Amino acid sequence: MQTPDHAAVLAAADAIIEAFAATDTEAYFAGFAPDASFVFHPEAARLDSRAGYEAIWAGWVASGWRVTSCSSSDRLVQTFPGGAVFSHTVATSIDSAEGPESYVERESIIFRADGDQPDGLVAIHEHLSTVPSELPSGTEL
Repeated sequence: MQTPDHAAVLAAADAIIEAFAATDTEAYFAGFAPDASFVFHPEAARLDSRAGYEAIWAGWVASGWRVTSCSSSDRLVQTFPGGAVFSHTVATSIDSAEGPESYVERESIIFRADGDQPDGLVAIHEHLSTVPSELPSGTEL
């Protein structure tokens, strides 16, 4: 089993981030395997499939939700035979029926090798968590 190339992991992660930033539903979900799971701190339960997340996303978009900006910092790539973990701090701004909102979160995306994907990787798990209100000095957002 081959270990993914660092650049390929960044390319796969960036494709997901860029599609999210554009609220590009098709491109965003193309980066995730059908059996991907998702843990998002605002959701009551883990989402056990891409279809589950797609249903929630569709509801957000139908209600007027859209991403207005998204930036990634403090990026880390950890590779292993057959996959990789990408983690970063993500600053997101959205607009919705309730008005604009911005937040900073930590995110991890786990990839597995998949020759059918452009970068040879597909996301199989995403975990989003809050960032403590007081970060240690020197921590970059």
